[in-house]
Amino acid sequence: MEWWAVLSFFILALLLVLASGFPIAFGFLLINLAGTLLFMGPMGLQQMTLQIFSSLSTFALTPIPLFILMGELMFHSGIANNTIEVVDKWLGRLPGRLSLLAAGTGVLFAALSGSTLANTAMLGTVLLPEMRRRGYKTSMAVGPIIGVGGLAMLIPPSSLAVVLASIGHISVGKILVGGVMPGLILGALIGAYVVVRCWLDPSLAPRYEVARATFRQKITGTIKYVLPLGFIIFMVLGLMLLGVATPTEAASTGALATMLVTAVYGRLTWKMLKASLIGTLDISIMVFMIIAASNTFSSLLAFTGATRGLLSVVENLNVPPLVVLIGMQLIVFVMGTFMETISIMMICMPIFMPIVKMLGFDPVWFGVLMLVNFETGFITPPFGMLLFVMKGVAPDLSIKEICYAAAPFILIEIVTMVLIIVWPQIVLWLPNLVRG
Repeated sequence: MEWWAVLSFFILALLLVLASGFPIAFGFLLINLAGTLLFMGPMGLQQMTLQIFSSLSTFALTPIPLFILMGELMFHSGIANNTIEVVDKWLGRLPGRLSLLAAGTGVLFAALSGSTLANTAMLGTVLLPEMRRRGYKTSMAVGPIIGVGGLAMLIPPSSLAVVLASIGHISVGKILVGGVMPGLILGALIGAYVVVRCWLDPSLAPRYEVARATFRQKITGTIKYVLPLGFIIFMVLGLMLLGVATPTEAASTGALATMLVTAVYGRLTWKMLKASLIGTLDISIMVFMIIAASNTFSSLLAFTGATRGLLSVVENLNVPPLVVLIGMQLIVFVMGTFMETISIMMICMPIFMPIVKMLGFDPVWFGVLMLVNFETGFITPPFGMLLFVMKGVAPDLSIKEICYAAAPFILIEIVTMVLIIVWPQIVLWLPNLVRG
């Protein structure tokens, strides 16, 4: 069978599974099973079993359940409120104060939870009622929360970054560290947009009297509620940057630090710990099944010659490599408007990575660029996941209002992607500094 027919078979089968509503991990494994029997025969089942075992029995995947556990502990402990109050005191009377607070704390919690959904839900639940009470327009109340919520996909601890690294055979440590600078830049751009828009149109975020806090109160609150969270961030990101810990070791110290901080705050109850562990198991099992299915898919593409055929077509294209890169990003962007991130990752990464290596692009740089694109899909209509999370937080708002509020932040995400393409060192600078 021709390579293009094989590739068409797999893509069509995947789209049918997604359209049917069948769970993606089970559907992908079912397609792999059918493909193995069709192209390799019964003997291929043994090879498929070995491939699944080898894809999961790797040390690089260990951070995933630990990062997920960190996010679950942060979410179920509810220690965000006090931190938000402290950061709020430092902002004073800046334009769009509460929206700016969402941007700042969104970056902070992204470095703690590793979950875009939890980050958005937490910020929306805590900040949105106060924004609306103060007369903030929907665009300035909802937009920044949606825009900054997806940063948890970029800034460690990000389990999705580990999944992408595993599927694309990219260094886990480097892709985790590589997402830090783009995440900070994205957060800064969101903050700058809020300040400029509210300065030009004060009606978007009406000013109000702020209860004065002394410098001593601010410092005390920072030491009590912000520094402990900084300790968690250091135990993950700081140890990796210093070259003291591998991603797995950093995930372990981060999980222990999170448990310690929640215990110090008196939130580490058996009920909270049980809910966190159950959530971690549920998500981890599904993630591991997805990784197993995706790696088997890569092997099938290689065995059938589909990968070689696709590479030969790209190699013979009379266009610059940058055009191919932009074409891949456009495909992912369009898919992000109607598909869920993991599904896109499973379909695209096994196909894209051989092309990326052939064209000479840095895999870490490409992986972070893909994460920003996935993050854009999270807030892009009609099926952006964070749009529906915000709908759940504010059920009285129409999905149309939420989509309009998200529109400027989609443009900010695209600007960030352009910056990464023009200046790759935005991604590669920190990974190159990591020792070892």
